[in-house]
Amino acid sequence: MKQLKDEESSHMTGNTRRAYVIRPLRRDEPGLLKDFLYEAIFVPEGMEPPDRDILEKPELRVYTDDFGSRKGDNCLVADVDGRIVGAVWTRIMDDYGHVDDETPSFAISLYRDYRGKGIGTAMMRDMLDLLRQQGYKKASLAVQKANYAVRMYEAVGFKTIDENEEEYIMVCEL
Repeated sequence: MKQLKDEESSHMTGNTRRAYVIRPLRRDEPGLLKDFLYEAIFVPEGMEPPDRDILEKPELRVYTDDFGSRKGDNCLVADVDGRIVGAVWTRIMDDYGHVDDETPSFAISLYRDYRGKGIGTAMMRDMLDLLRQQGYKKASLAVQKANYAVRMYEAVGFKTIDENEEEYIMVCEL
C-alpha cells in the first residue's frame, strides 16, 4: 500500500488531458486552506457569494486555525503545473459534520475551472486511503442537500446517517 505522506499520486484528467499530482500540503502552505475554505462554501445558483470575512466566524475558523497541530489534521492538494487547484483536508473538530471525537471530518474544495474532471474524487479516495493507513474507523462530512457533490461523496463510500433542513451528515466506514 502506498504511503501518501511520502509519495505523490499522479493522475490524468479525462476532460483536459492535463496531468495533476495529488500530494501532501507542505509546511509553508497552510495559508492556502483559507482560500479553499472560501471556495468550499456552497453558493446556490443565482445567489451572491458571501464576503470573505465570513472566514473569521468561529464556526469556520475551526477548519483552519493552527492546522497541522491537532490529531486528525491531514491535507492533500491537487497540483496542476505547479499551481494548487484543490485541497481536501481532515480534522477532528466540532464542525457541521461532527459525529464523535475519534472521527475526522472532511473539507474539500476545487477552483471552479477544475471541478467535474475527477480531481475531487481522486483527492477524496487518496484521503480515505490515508485515514485507513492511520487507523481511523470512519470519516464524516456535512453537505448541503442542494450541492451536486453529494453524488461524488456517495460514489466514494459516504452514506447519509442524519439530516436537518439544509444538510446531510454523511459517514464513510473505513
